[in-house]
Amino acid sequence: MNKQQIIEYCLELPNTYEDYPFPDDDFSVTIKHTSNNKWFALIMKVKGKLYLNVKTKPDYSDILRNTYEYIIPAYHMNKEHWNTIIIDDNVDESLVKELIEQSYELTKK
Repeated sequence: MNKQQIIEYCLELPNTYEDYPFPDDDFSVTIKHTSNNKWFALIMKVKGKLYLNVKTKPDYSDILRNTYEYIIPAYHMNKEHWNTIIIDDNVDESLVKELIEQSYELTKK
């Protein structure tokens, strides 16, 4: 997956939009709900790698981090509720989509 594919997948979810909230950063993008403006995905580049932050339930976060080497505590976010997925050739695309959908659901309210 690449940045554009992630954005396109996120925007397939109902009532969402992309936002570039950081004035000096034209790469990082958040995908938000139109109803509450909360983001459920943050895409950024860190140390030359593509990072995707998504929200998960805390008990599931530990399982993910212990199972997948490309899932780590969230970069610059609450590490109890957010995880970073390092997007590279090893990532399971279906898992990424599942986690985006979960994040979407968890941030709807």
